[in-house]
Amino acid sequence: MRPTAPLILVTVLAAGALTACGGGSGSDPDTVKVAYNRSTDNKIRFKDNYLESIKKQFEEANPGKKVELIPIQAPDNDYATKAQQMMRSAKTAPDVVYEDTFRINSDIKAGYLRPLDEYLDKWADWDQFVDTAKSAAKAEDGKTYGVPDGTDTRGLWFNKKIFAEAGLPADWQPKNWAEVLDAARTVKREVPDAIPLNVYTGKGPGEAAVMQGFEMLLYGTGADPLYDPASKKWVAGGKGFVDALDFVRTVYSEKLGPDVSDALDPNIGTRVATEFFPEGKLAISLDGSWMGQNWINKGPKEWSGWTTELAQAPMPTQNGQAPGSVSMSGGWAWSIPQKSQNPDLAFEFIKTQQTKENAVEWDVVGAQIAVRKDVAADPRYLKSMPGVDFFTKLVEVTNYRPALPVYPQVSSAIGEAMESVTTGDSSAADAAKAYDEELKTIAEGAVVEK
Repeated sequence: MRPTAPLILVTVLAAGALTACGGGSGSDPDTVKVAYNRSTDNKIRFKDNYLESIKKQFEEANPGKKVELIPIQAPDNDYATKAQQMMRSAKTAPDVVYEDTFRINSDIKAGYLRPLDEYLDKWADWDQFVDTAKSAAKAEDGKTYGVPDGTDTRGLWFNKKIFAEAGLPADWQPKNWAEVLDAARTVKREVPDAIPLNVYTGKGPGEAAVMQGFEMLLYGTGADPLYDPASKKWVAGGKGFVDALDFVRTVYSEKLGPDVSDALDPNIGTRVATEFFPEGKLAISLDGSWMGQNWINKGPKEWSGWTTELAQAPMPTQNGQAPGSVSMSGGWAWSIPQKSQNPDLAFEFIKTQQTKENAVEWDVVGAQIAVRKDVAADPRYLKSMPGVDFFTKLVEVTNYRPALPVYPQVSSAIGEAMESVTTGDSSAADAAKAYDEELKTIAEGAVVEK
């Protein structure tokens, strides 16, 4: 799940008008309609360019068949809403839709997606996908509803120039949360013009705040801290939950992070990538493997200096306990809506995307972490950008969000708790109590204390 900048409502409405004009997937049995999220940053078009190349390949290999690309330019939450609206009717349902894996089970439960097992069982390339990636698109019924095209991991990015000014080491490898905060406090004291530490937070940034902010902390406090698979119950906001919120509260109460108004802005991710880091304003950010994508290949902020000025360190567990570091992984998958009128042709399009050569190309231009074994071993992938080895190794300690239909609601409740401690409206303990009450409503009482 990657943060995107917000766009004003007129663009969302324009996207809706655009997608409604096509007549639906049933209007032409020889056309595959493909809906995907277009970046709200008009300088970012690598996904559009990649899909245009797949469209050309598909049409050349299948004479008489056409691909209609349907870009939806909107923030992630608005994109998901629009895609769901389209999938409700056979008149507007695309044949292929790009799904954030954290939403896929809610769309399965709503009846929007069709299982792909009949296709996957006959597709030799499916054996190249790693099991963890396959599970991200698998539902509670045991069926698979999407083909993942990459994943991501998360860690600490830091600016070595600012660290040198602050007297901090260029090979910084914090062993626990206290060392992360101590480094941020040192930057605040020694380099007062710099933002010491960015931790995504609040409702505005959405899942970016919850996953790469809060959950990067929470999953460093112990095993299964959000959902207990043994009891099949959500975990109440106990000590680890409170401690993670208190870390966020500390960052913003001590003014170690960006200004609160900036931190709560949905556009904060874009500013970190195109302003704070390239302009030398930010010392540390708890961020994703894809960051380099912003600075290479004619990205939104070309910056050759990032390869020497920035470095990475794993995010440590709370007290340095095993396994010592933590990561969260997400990703997106290509699915076929239940009301697609051309499912066979739709899967042929997905197979075209997922030849080994095309999968390598996507992981390189999209700064993705490979989910195919043959891609992960490909020399072009391994040389695609500095840091790819570091972030690929984090797969060993990574965690995936609970792939359950109510997770988006749980995520929203976490975002509210984060925002309340960021603004100082609540203590960590009070925010956790409010989360517990919301969780009981969401999960209908299916909550366990740990």
